[in-house]
Amino acid sequence: MVYGNEKDIIVLAGDIGGTKTGLALYSSQKGLRSPLAKENFPSKEYTGLEDIVKKFMSRHTMQIDRAGFGVAGPVVNGQAEITNLPWVMDETILAQRLDFKSVCLLNDVTAFANAVPFLEENDLHLIKKGDPAPGGAMAVVAPGTGLGEAYLVWDGSVYRAFPSEGGHADFAPTNPMEADLLDSLITRFDHVSYERVCSGIGMANIHAYFQKAGHDGNPCCSAERLSAAEDPVPHIIRSALDSKQPCSLCRKTLAAFVSILGAEAGNMALKTMATGGVYLGGGIPPRILPALENGVFVTSFIRKGRMSALMKKIPVYVIVHPDAALLGAAHHAMTTKAFRNAAEEKGK
Repeated sequence: MVYGNEKDIIVLAGDIGGTKTGLALYSSQKGLRSPLAKENFPSKEYTGLEDIVKKFMSRHTMQIDRAGFGVAGPVVNGQAEITNLPWVMDETILAQRLDFKSVCLLNDVTAFANAVPFLEENDLHLIKKGDPAPGGAMAVVAPGTGLGEAYLVWDGSVYRAFPSEGGHADFAPTNPMEADLLDSLITRFDHVSYERVCSGIGMANIHAYFQKAGHDGNPCCSAERLSAAEDPVPHIIRSALDSKQPCSLCRKTLAAFVSILGAEAGNMALKTMATGGVYLGGGIPPRILPALENGVFVTSFIRKGRMSALMKKIPVYVIVHPDAALLGAAHHAMTTKAFRNAAEEKGK
């Protein structure tokens, strides 16, 4: 990606999460497919993003012109707080302390969305065929620890990504089991959102619901064992997809999760008129591809009453590119007005 005939511009991109922070350097001339350097850092071992960036820069001594960071949480007026971390970030302060021309913060799922137009065929796994409309809006639904959502709109020349906090909208059951699940969660939480049932947090909640309802599973899936695990989701997924000794409780949990994910992905498609396609991001979808392909997801996605004919035309993909959020954050940094100004200044 080169802007006119300016000299090479170096961008620092970051994917900032409660568990892991990924940083990578990109060159405007070499493009976004080949980072110059990339590292991951355990977020909780640092007091803030500034410390991680300084450590990264000490190992890669390049003049960084601009930085773009995708963060797990809403960004308002250039400020952000990270979910599950006591970090508060401010674009202006970070730029001053790190001596960058400018810094931009964006929601991590918006970063995913920014990457979508640049993903190639091997970066995606097709879940549902469709007939995407040229220039149609596109939606991103990303279940990880939480549930993130975003969307892209064609402005006549490029796609522009926009954030959403739709994962915190009210959970709407689509069958008697889900209605009972909602009733059980209402006794535990003041507000039951889709994130409570359609994320890593949600998968654990569904498993606990079935367990309490008396559905048996393998001894290794007991409430005591799972509660002792730092993150029960990998165990639930692994046990559900085990072809030799599957756990019936975990399989039931994963099937319910996939059905709810299909319904919510369909909701997002309707709300944004995502005739260009729906993209599943986040950490969970790439790990449950067999469960997404068995028909449960697609049935829930399409089942929208009078809008079912429209839903049949919308393709659904899983983003399997391991660094899509970094790619999207870098693209966002490279295409902002501030970046272009910096590029023009450097090219003089």
